[in-house]
Amino acid sequence: MIKTEKILHLKSCRGRKVRVVREHYLREQVPCYSSLCQADCVNDGKLLPGDLTHYVVPDVGVVVDYLEILEFRELQGIVFTQTACQAVQHSKGRRQYNRLRNLLKDPRHDCVLFANEFQEYSYCPREKGESQEKWQTRCVYSAAVWYHNHLAGMMDVVMITEDQDAVAQYSSLNSGVYVISVQDFLQNFWPELQAAHDLYGSISQALQEKESEGSQREFAEHLPAEVLEAGIKSGRYIKGTLNINKHHNEAFIRTEGLSNKNTDLSWGVLVSGNKNRNRAVHGDAVVVELLPKSEWRGKVTALAEGQGEEKGGEENESKPMPTGRVVGILQRNWRDYVVTFPPRDGTQAQSRNSQRILAVPWDRRIPKIRISTQQADALQDHRVVVRIDSWESTSLYPNGHSVRVLGRAGELETEVQTILIENCIHVSPFSDAQLREMPVNSPEKPWRMDPAQVAERRDLRETHLVFSIDPRGCEDVDDALSLRGLAGGALLELGVHIADVTHFVTEGSLTDLEARSRATTYYLADRRYDMLPAVLSADLCSLLGGVDRYAMSVLWELDAHSLAVNKVWYGRTLIRSSYQLHYELAQALLNGERAEVPELARLGSEEKDAKLAQLTRALEMLTHVARHLRAQRDRGGALELEGVEVRAQLDEERNITALVPRQPLEVHETVAECMIYANYWVARKIQETFPHQALLRRHPPPRQEFFSQLVDVASARGFTVDTRTNKALAESLDQAVDPQDPLVNRLLRMMATTAMSQALYFSTGLESQDQYYHYGLALDRYTHFTSPIRRYADIVVHRLLTAAIDMDRGAGPGRALANNKELEEMAQHINNKNRAAQQAQKLSTLLFQCLYFKERDPQTDQRCVADAVVYSIRNNGMLVFVPEYGVKGPVYLKNREGQVVSAGQDGSCEWQSGAIRQYSDHITTTSSCGTSTFRLFDHITVRLSVHSTPCHADSLNLEVISNKPHRSAEPQQAHSQGRSQLVQEVVRLAEEAYQQAQEKAARRPKLSKEEREFSQSKTPNLYSLLEEVRELALMDLDGAARVCATTA
Repeated sequence: MIKTEKILHLKSCRGRKVRVVREHYLREQVPCYSSLCQADCVNDGKLLPGDLTHYVVPDVGVVVDYLEILEFRELQGIVFTQTACQAVQHSKGRRQYNRLRNLLKDPRHDCVLFANEFQEYSYCPREKGESQEKWQTRCVYSAAVWYHNHLAGMMDVVMITEDQDAVAQYSSLNSGVYVISVQDFLQNFWPELQAAHDLYGSISQALQEKESEGSQREFAEHLPAEVLEAGIKSGRYIKGTLNINKHHNEAFIRTEGLSNKNTDLSWGVLVSGNKNRNRAVHGDAVVVELLPKSEWRGKVTALAEGQGEEKGGEENESKPMPTGRVVGILQRNWRDYVVTFPPRDGTQAQSRNSQRILAVPWDRRIPKIRISTQQADALQDHRVVVRIDSWESTSLYPNGHSVRVLGRAGELETEVQTILIENCIHVSPFSDAQLREMPVNSPEKPWRMDPAQVAERRDLRETHLVFSIDPRGCEDVDDALSLRGLAGGALLELGVHIADVTHFVTEGSLTDLEARSRATTYYLADRRYDMLPAVLSADLCSLLGGVDRYAMSVLWELDAHSLAVNKVWYGRTLIRSSYQLHYELAQALLNGERAEVPELARLGSEEKDAKLAQLTRALEMLTHVARHLRAQRDRGGALELEGVEVRAQLDEERNITALVPRQPLEVHETVAECMIYANYWVARKIQETFPHQALLRRHPPPRQEFFSQLVDVASARGFTVDTRTNKALAESLDQAVDPQDPLVNRLLRMMATTAMSQALYFSTGLESQDQYYHYGLALDRYTHFTSPIRRYADIVVHRLLTAAIDMDRGAGPGRALANNKELEEMAQHINNKNRAAQQAQKLSTLLFQCLYFKERDPQTDQRCVADAVVYSIRNNGMLVFVPEYGVKGPVYLKNREGQVVSAGQDGSCEWQSGAIRQYSDHITTTSSCGTSTFRLFDHITVRLSVHSTPCHADSLNLEVISNKPHRSAEPQQAHSQGRSQLVQEVVRLAEEAYQQAQEKAARRPKLSKEEREFSQSKTPNLYSLLEEVRELALMDLDGAARVCATTA
């Protein structure tokens, strides 16, 4: 080891230059991380393969500016130098540096970090008068030469740089070490990787345009980091995350933890207008300074007639609230954005080689982004993925570069991919390397259980009646159930059996890393993107009927009378599911209806009746137990909330034939209660065994101010809602029932759902035990254990449970468990992905709702007219809920011309000159025809149509056409005529739509093979036509829908 000195020139907090001398130690043995190494380097971790034609060593400038290109998995054998990594940290900030670190840690990428500045023979001291850029380039070249010599010339080394002087100086100095530009590297080594070529051109143009920026200042400069830090500590400044309203030109800063100190800040800080946002983008971590109270403003309360339109006037604002301006940005949270290149209007700046375009983001909360491109004409009306590079104070808009083209706006595949990218969901097909880790199960080579596993596990195949209950056509069967009597009927044994995914997915494997990255299976209206490869999710891990499977089981011994728990057993088991039931079939058996169970179809009548009676008895006992479990949670204050779930009915070509709300059944709640029970007991087990490193799920109590709308709306109907505790809230909602209108209670539960905080995963080492509580389920501990095929959190919990079982046996865990910090980072990642999955599913449903109505004439098609219920009053209109389609939206009572909606004697509405006035529980319009009143919970008739814009997603437009209910007598008529006629009507409408879709399909281009493969699912995971018809037939048109709180 050789000691030397390293001289650094730094800036102090006051801006003075400081010369710092540090000791620097050089070593002869520094890991090279190459599989060709002959020098016995201590290479722990991933190694560069030895079967490549060359290794790539990028220069500092390439790593700083072109890291996106180096992230392509096709580029292998990349050696990042310590010099380049430090340059990224100092010039690009923590976010970009973490991105580089994650790339180096990811075993799916063939790249390593070489500590060149600690290697005795590659270290280059900086010469007097040498610029930092020249010294860095010399360091990287020296590292490339060292690599070639260290590997005894067995591997050529290519150094890529954007410094043409370096190419001229170093390209011919050493045989086997080549120095070329990035463009030459891509053209010579990767001519077919077009995406990398396009990305290189886009980034290069953006860098050139940045150099020619103007000098006129448009925004105030951000304050230095040390000033921001001092201001936050003193209380002068407030930090938080910027959340922009997509309907109005206003944003909010959520100030967690400050509400107790300053009650004014309990609702956050309002930031009004672009200038006050000061170049902050939605999602950025910012620092704000409060304005004087005389400049405080209120939130805009009027419905936005034009997206992003600012409503002026104090009458359209709530009472003033703390208002501020952004003075600094702590962390940029830029991501990939989807934009549309608008038609050329002649005002865009254009040069000989490129055109500067103001691209319009799909997300209305994001400002226009200036892009330099040579393909401006070709990309008009296309969706393009872009990234923001910078936003200087001299520019009204951020500068960025294009990454790739998605397709023409409006096409289904383009819109679906837009939804995924906007929610940071990246799901490319599983790689060959990942698929090679999978077990084989084919007719030629069927999968069989490992005899060692059979010997170790508890065998339940012959002793337990195991069955699953899932949606019709479900491929990924996570869970199965069993219930049997013990001790002559004095005891019951309840069993929950979960697919043993961790047996097949080894921690740290490529499949595990991919599953962790995805964190969940993404369900969209017409497809799903699986977290695990299909051989696991739809086959070997799926608890299909009649086949042997590995499982993780929880078995409770219960007293048959009191259902008290005597003991609980956890462990790995072998099971064989006897019946694979779907919800409707299970409900039919419980109702005593005649139903055909496929597994019993070939049996004789006597044996069939006996087995059917055994299955029915098990279902009845299971329902009895589930009701008891639910009653226990109800006594603790469990909430029964309301959600809206609408399924798009598709034909073979993915054309929409119907929109059908999902109708819950009691068996849904039965299965859910058993799953909640298993999750609760597993949470107890892992938390008691690993008190500081268990992954649990908590649901914080909602902030009381979020219930204000619920309380006011209920009061308008004469109900009192107590929100002080979950038990009081549950009891209040149970009592808030209008016998004349079941939708009142449903809407109140939907408002309660909206007011709720989001349930979150967390590490137990981060929170005190009183913070573990799950508000919605009224449980002191909770986790997710029951769906490891589609949730990575469950895989983590399975590993923790396995380790806890091993410790009970006296053996230590098989491998080191994640510590508290690592587990919390993983929990945050899973929380983010879950939010993204929920938002993508919501946007996908909206997309298909729009597609459904887009092909129909709203003026003539009766399916575009529906009943709606008013649930909120605004300054210029109201918010309504359309139960038939599960749609919420605004209905305007005043338009831009100042006209208001006026209702005639027959209820029909038209636009007339007049005035509008808002009250707490109703809104009135006055015109020459008289006064019209719309009250909370009124039923009105609306017409649904689609509002299309070229740059943004389509949206549904709701227009009131009558202040009376739509077809008020029809529900009773449907009942009197019988459900069969209702079914026939739905079938007729569906068949007509299907025939039209077939005719259109003949004229439409087929989806490409790549598009079909990209969805990764063999078939859409949707209910079939007959199931949707059956759900409508079973629907109680007078009853309120019930949805179990397990969605929390």
